[in-house]
Amino acid sequence: MKVEHLTVRCGDQVVLLNIMLTIEEEGLTFLSGPSGVGKTTLLRVLAGMTVPREGRVECPTPAVLLFQEDRLFPGLTALGQVEAVLSRERRGEAVRWLELVELADAADKTPEELSGGMARRVALARALAVEGAVWLLDEPFAGVDRECSLRILERLKALGRPMVITGHDSELAQRCDRTISL
Repeated sequence: MKVEHLTVRCGDQVVLLNIMLTIEEEGLTFLSGPSGVGKTTLLRVLAGMTVPREGRVECPTPAVLLFQEDRLFPGLTALGQVEAVLSRERRGEAVRWLELVELADAADKTPEELSGGMARRVALARALAVEGAVWLLDEPFAGVDRECSLRILERLKALGRPMVITGHDSELAQRCDRTISL
């Protein structure tokens, strides 16, 4: 993935200014930086959801984006959340994705019955279940305790998929294949 001379404005405010970076198309890349620096905006540009006014972006498609908000369907169980993004032939995989995020025992729980960290992990499982060329994960471990986050991160590495992960946890960053600071 390549970003050249990327500038993004929101009204009169410059969100990203002349960003230049190359992101390896394999392994886990941790995108770090203080709140408000433009990490989410960059992921939205990579996913094709935000069109920059200036610059050039190359990103494999399809790109799967995990939003900062969980965006779970009300009343649908954790299992149903994951099954909703799978073809009929692949629905049996849903449990596998819940196991990856340590939520197989909560498969029958609805969003209203989940803690914030559990809801986040369901959203992550759902994003991982989607077929894509690259996964863009915006704060995938928000509200998830560190030990659980580290275990899940190791499972993400084992998947062998190209992923860009945003966050603020330096220990998570150190365990990724590379870190880019904005």
